[in-house]
Amino acid sequence: MAFGRGAGLAVPRFLVAALAELSAARGLAVAAGAIGLVLVGRAISQRRYQLMELFPPIPYAGWSDTIATLHRFAQVVGKVRLAASPRRNHWWNVPFHLTGRGITTRPMGLDPTFAIDFDFVAHQLEVDAIDGRSVSFPIPGHSVATFHAEVVRALRAVGVDSIDISRARPFDLPDAARVFAADTDHATYDPVAVTRYWQVLSQVNLVLEEFAGRYSGKTSPVHHFWHTFDIALTRFADTAVDQPSSNDPVTREAYSREVISSGFWFGDPTYPEPAFYSYTSPEPAGVADAPLPAGARWLERGGSHLAVLPYADVRAAPQRRAAVLGFYEDAYRAGASRAGWDIDRYACIDGITDPQHPSTRYRASS
Repeated sequence: MAFGRGAGLAVPRFLVAALAELSAARGLAVAAGAIGLVLVGRAISQRRYQLMELFPPIPYAGWSDTIATLHRFAQVVGKVRLAASPRRNHWWNVPFHLTGRGITTRPMGLDPTFAIDFDFVAHQLEVDAIDGRSVSFPIPGHSVATFHAEVVRALRAVGVDSIDISRARPFDLPDAARVFAADTDHATYDPVAVTRYWQVLSQVNLVLEEFAGRYSGKTSPVHHFWHTFDIALTRFADTAVDQPSSNDPVTREAYSREVISSGFWFGDPTYPEPAFYSYTSPEPAGVADAPLPAGARWLERGGSHLAVLPYADVRAAPQRRAAVLGFYEDAYRAGASRAGWDIDRYACIDGITDPQHPSTRYRASS
């Protein structure tokens, strides 16, 4: 292919000609050098994205007002997901999943089928039906009340008439008695901080996916919980748990089996710093006496114990990904061994369970 030259960068001649023709039609002058600068700029932008550090700074204090607002925005949309999606075991139908630009409800409903996506690059909320109807609106500038109103309007615009969230209210938050439609207090939205939240969430998501591949038993998807605003995956044992009838239905369904959950949260007023965590439920005796990697500790919370590794300690580690995976593994083994799980039976490497695969044979013989 023949190339032209511009700003020291090879540019296809057909592209130069096409843009020159377009520009001439608009009464503009275009030089190949300008095209080269555009392509160089894109290359620099792509290189900058590729070099983005793993687990960049995201101190809770720097965006605490924004996270309080965004958490409630997420719960507004989460209430729609709860009402419109087919129920799954352990409430797996309810959380959000990650996308290349934000988070999504995934498709739901049948008349029509639709999805709601938070775009944290353009900072838009998008409501799309599979028949082609689509509505979006900017997220910044809204209080919870006006955001709620826009979500309702968007749902009606794409033909979703059966979902009523008019009386929806926050879950497990200090203002749980107030409906979203009346909340004009929470209205802070820092786009830079929100984009960083999504970037960190995406990175943690992939580390959790890698950790999920080390266990061949029943495992939840990696998902983002809108009610607690954390991201987690859960490993399950076959052992059923007889939850007390006094427990609420949400808890009874979520913990109907023995579980070990691994996750990450961004902080809240009771623990104002981001951290990785793990817990075993029901909690076996002696789990809080188990050793954890450097920087991690057992934290008593709600009558049980969380293994916690502060985000700041991970950032200070020479190998951040390895530090997180090592923490998750140690906390898992602490709970699983004391709960009587067959750790060796369910262990696998990189999600491989094929007994004929070389890595599986090596593990069996070692």
